[in-house]
Amino acid sequence: MRPVLTPEQMGAVDAAAPEPVDVLVGRAGAAVAREALAMLGGAYGRRVVVVAGKGNNGNDGRDAAHRLRRRGVRVRVVEAADAPERLPASDLVVDAAYGTGFRGEYDPPDPAGAPVLAVDVPSGVDGLTGRVAGGAVRADRTVTFAALKPGLLFHPGRALAGEVVVADIGLDVSGTRLGLVEGADVAAWVPARPADSHKWRAAVVLAAGSPGMTGAAHLAAAAALRAGAGMVRVATPGLDHDPGLPTEAVGVAVPTAGWDGPVLAQLERAGALVLGPGLGRAAPTEAAVHQVASSAAVPVVIDGDGLTALGEQARERLVARRAPAVLTPHDGEFARLAGHPPGDDRVAAARALAATTTAVVLLKGPTTVVAHPDGRACLSTTGDARLATAGTGDVLSGVVAALLAQGVEPLSAAAAGAWLHGRAGLARPARGLVASDLVDALPEALAALDGGAG
Repeated sequence: MRPVLTPEQMGAVDAAAPEPVDVLVGRAGAAVAREALAMLGGAYGRRVVVVAGKGNNGNDGRDAAHRLRRRGVRVRVVEAADAPERLPASDLVVDAAYGTGFRGEYDPPDPAGAPVLAVDVPSGVDGLTGRVAGGAVRADRTVTFAALKPGLLFHPGRALAGEVVVADIGLDVSGTRLGLVEGADVAAWVPARPADSHKWRAAVVLAAGSPGMTGAAHLAAAAALRAGAGMVRVATPGLDHDPGLPTEAVGVAVPTAGWDGPVLAQLERAGALVLGPGLGRAAPTEAAVHQVASSAAVPVVIDGDGLTALGEQARERLVARRAPAVLTPHDGEFARLAGHPPGDDRVAAARALAATTTAVVLLKGPTTVVAHPDGRACLSTTGDARLATAGTGDVLSGVVAALLAQGVEPLSAAAAGAWLHGRAGLARPARGLVASDLVDALPEALAALDGGAG
């Protein structure tokens, strides 16, 4: 995974560096100058405006200005505090006004039509959360140092950063416990099906759906099959026969109330369980969810109505589990589990809920956060707005369960599931996507791993 450091962690890494600050500024300035020349397409006759603040971010910009002048570029440095509303005409604006430590509001000057290269983060963007108070620079490219910053990966900072380039300036970032998931990571995590495999080697059971609400179960079952489950059995309380199930899935009749015992009996040959999508919110359902969540001896993915049923009792029900659990909340479900919404710092929120519930937490969003109870966390940015449609979360649950059933470690299974889910969406048109389209696109997303897709 590509390392991601918070502004506070980046400050600690800077402070621990054996080189003096002026050496680091020189390296950063050189990186900025290289990216500027690449965007300019050369130096001869080019004009650059550098907007420089008072801190090290501004010093990086001034160092870059010095290097560009030596290459023959006509450079004008404008102090951020004195910048006019509209900058002088140029071929490129270098935004070095404020860095990752910026707090407050910023009203950036108009770049007068020139492309913008931001230094570390676009000025006005919170380097921790990606949030903006007031205005912010909209960059065509951002050169950041040593590691990615969360503010470049969460919207609106993600959209404002443009293309992001990470420049190595010789700092040690090996201690980070947060990373950005890439295709190579997923390819390493997702196992090939063994030559001697059989259908029960990666079997998934679903306790999902209810009379009149079977779609969630259908989607999760189909996704699990497409993601590598050799056998999928679906228990829908109160439904003896479900003709809408995928042809390859097996329906299991269980009663409307007291279905926890029959579901638990199905797990003897299973590798993972999906608990919750479409179950409804009746009192018998809540009691059964609590029992299954606390007693299931296989890895469990809890989603939808399963999360609502657990609510703030999630820790009580999950802490004694021997097998791992993965919770997949959206913001509303997160609030039911934690007692409050995630807030701006979504990484910290997911980590806190994971520690509280002793489960891996997959906090859904345009940038998905996956956190382990031990503090490890990762981000997936493959998803976009086309996933904001009913049923896509059920597909995700099925994918994660299939990976767990194949023996993938829970944090990796959740992170890989989020990445594959997003890639499946990207393989389909931006308009008109429905959740079943993701199921059909999963084989393409998996096949791309063999080609090292990034």
